[in-house]
Amino acid sequence: MINQSLIEREFPQDEELIYLNHAAVSPWPNRTSEAIRHFADENRFTGAENYKKWSAKEITLREQLRSMINAPSVNDIALLKNTSEALSVGACGIAWKDGDNVVITNDEFPSNRFPWEAQREHGVSLNQVPVQLDEPEDALISACDKHTRVMSISSVQYGSGLKLDLDKLGSHCRKNNILFCVDAIQSIGCHQFDVQSMQADFVMADAHKWMLGPEGIALFYCRAEVQDQLKLHQFGWHMVQHAGDYDKKDWQEANNARRFECGSPNMLGTYALSASLSLFEEIGIENIETEIIEKTLRIISQLNDIKGIKLITNQNQDKLAGIVTFNIENADHKVVHAKLMKNRVICAHRFGGIRFSPHFYTPNSKLDKAIKFLTSLI
Repeated sequence: MINQSLIEREFPQDEELIYLNHAAVSPWPNRTSEAIRHFADENRFTGAENYKKWSAKEITLREQLRSMINAPSVNDIALLKNTSEALSVGACGIAWKDGDNVVITNDEFPSNRFPWEAQREHGVSLNQVPVQLDEPEDALISACDKHTRVMSISSVQYGSGLKLDLDKLGSHCRKNNILFCVDAIQSIGCHQFDVQSMQADFVMADAHKWMLGPEGIALFYCRAEVQDQLKLHQFGWHMVQHAGDYDKKDWQEANNARRFECGSPNMLGTYALSASLSLFEEIGIENIETEIIEKTLRIISQLNDIKGIKLITNQNQDKLAGIVTFNIENADHKVVHAKLMKNRVICAHRFGGIRFSPHFYTPNSKLDKAIKFLTSLI
């Protein structure tokens, strides 16, 4: 049971606001807002006098992220701007051969499609596999052949909310020498995540969704054994082995994931995200996952009782994360979404329907109120 006073202290949201859009952009906890305020004041009054302390916070953040995804080492963690940049680092860094192919789902967010489509100039083809099936993992595995170089998968589909069995997919990729790339933006902060168990080569995720952090900073995990296989296309003072030695004329790429960070770090984002992740450390991701699934099931149960609503999201509990997407019979979903938003039910129009995505702290009373208002619209 998560301490209710902690939730009330960290999320003092307007009582009339029903926030069900964490799969898009999340509100910040109170501690994150405070961390930014203190960092801003420090900059205002003393500038970078304590830059060594800032660098120590960056080290702390790398360890928090390492722990969050069970990476073997902080040396496998890079801090980039966003998920798209991390996917581009991977897609543009691979030494492609004419005839290579990449396997993705046909429901991917553009960030996990465009970087791979851009490799067509190198003779790479893209195989987009339908996954609205009983066994989507088998369909993805069957789509791989001897020319498959990469399987790049969203851990949870942004539109339908389908959660895939990453251990099964990763095992197949490792056995067949296929690089396994996971866009985890809809997973990290929502449920337990283990890069070693799934045998991932690359994992990326922005901070601003389930991790309750700001935009502009993202995790990029790159397995140690494949880091030097990615050709670099961005260069600067921060990605070299002797970063900070500005008088040194010769240079070499850092021998860890920092090689993917070409320039100055996002210190503001670092302080904010570290503060957000401290909340996950305090509560425990396993408790957060339990709360999110319970709220997801609560929404599904109530939607199933409403005539005219069809669930898009797979209702198998093993396939659930924090997203519930549904259609309304004979409805203009853009109009329905606009009415929900106008009445401060913050949600998204996705996958041809309406998407709700509560977090662990969302009160059940607000979930029930949102469903009641939705029923009145229908």
